Amino acid sequence: MGETIAAVSTAYGEGGIGIVRISGARAGEILGCLFCRPGSPGRGARSPGIGETNAAKTFAFQNRRMHYGHIIDPSSGETIDEVLAVYMRAPHTYTGEDVAEIHCHGSVVSLRKILEKILASGAVPAEPGEFTKRAFLNGRIDLAQAGAVIDMIRAKTDRGYDAALGQLEGRLSAKISDVREILADACAEAAVNMDYPDEDDAAGDEAAARSVEARLTKAKAAMDALIATADAGRLIVEGIRAVIVGKPNVGKSSLLNALLRESRAIVSKTPGTTRDSIEEYLNIKGIPVRLTDTAGIRDAETDLEAMGIERSKDALRKADIILLTLDGSLPLSAADRKIIAELAGRLTGDRADSECGTVIAVINKRDLPEAIDRQALALLLPGVAMVGVSAITGEGTEEIEDRIVSAVYGGKARKGESVMVTNAAHKSLLLRAAASTEKALEMLRIGEALDFVETDMREAYDTLGEITGQTVTEGILDRVFSKFCVGK
Repeated sequence: MGETIAAVSTAYGEGGIGIVRISGARAGEILGCLFCRPGSPGRGARSPGIGETNAAKTFAFQNRRMHYGHIIDPSSGETIDEVLAVYMRAPHTYTGEDVAEIHCHGSVVSLRKILEKILASGAVPAEPGEFTKRAFLNGRIDLAQAGAVIDMIRAKTDRGYDAALGQLEGRLSAKISDVREILADACAEAAVNMDYPDEDDAAGDEAAARSVEARLTKAKAAMDALIATADAGRLIVEGIRAVIVGKPNVGKSSLLNALLRESRAIVSKTPGTTRDSIEEYLNIKGIPVRLTDTAGIRDAETDLEAMGIERSKDALRKADIILLTLDGSLPLSAADRKIIAELAGRLTGDRADSECGTVIAVINKRDLPEAIDRQALALLLPGVAMVGVSAITGEGTEEIEDRIVSAVYGGKARKGESVMVTNAAHKSLLLRAAASTEKALEMLRIGEALDFVETDMREAYDTLGEITGQTVTEGILDRVFSKFCVGK
């Protein structure tokens, strides 16, 4: 981390303000080379760096205070932009290093020119996520908090943002640290018993084993509680894929419009109007939902329609929530039953392609007399929720939203849960640690000696350390920070 890095930290494009960030030991020196206060006699010449006292040419930057001035090309004296600049001394900065920021006009040209001059003055381009990586390596945040940064940037709803903010504040890290402390105590107790065995005290050995077992049981329960939040947490942050499926002319496009509360899809009485998938995003009670209206599934009459139907089936395979739309004013048709049979197979078969896979039967055309046989439908799709709606009037759409929310939380993670696991990698590590802990418990229950149990306890302890970064490899760090944009 010896080099000073720089990057544009705001999105490229037109905007009122753009920010260029510099981090490293030479951040103040480089800022001093380029920044000139209005009316400075030395305008256009090299300005002294931080702490230099040549007041005739420039002034010393006050820590954490914005200064108004201009960025100047030090070789030509040309003014590049009118800016506000701030210098922040280590260690109380985002990266834990000296940091300088230049707030200029949000022009692509201005940002590019300023960054070019910074790099020409001795900085190197920052890699994706390198500012946050330095914050982690300098001990300002742990790895779980670093991952929460990207979740906050990508959050699509208040609920997702709040979940990420909780992790950034260290709530998940605190939970993980508590569990690791319990495991550490269990390992220490086992180690003491192994180092100072008393062959004449079988009762003491048994007491030590029971004490270790109690600690491991407590740790396992805490891990299980976090794991229970993982599926809901992932969907809250990343969003869910909801797909509207059904035969042609049952009101799928009307249902899309009703849920969006706008006329997004063309609605027609002619079967097969929707030839391609239509995707829209909506916020359902804090959960980001990618809603897809698909072409009606039937035996295709044209090659074009066949392509649309194949896309419908592909969307169906990837769906977290399936809104099976049926015409409630008509009995179940052969086409309906064919789609239902396919969904029933998904519910009982291999679910690796979908973590949620909940099917909600949407019985449309509630504004007409109902002719569908709900009992027959219940037999074909046991346990599937049925919601009567009128896509034309919007009646019943709120119940669909409630069902979607219920499917996401699944009765496992409460909506007000203060700590949620939102990262798939964290879930995987928790599952591994829980499995190692359970293995240790099983060995204790069958009377194995503590020295055999300790290996699994330490494995659980080290695995949890990968979440917060206490036991982590360079490869893991690269994977985490490769997801970041340049400048963060």
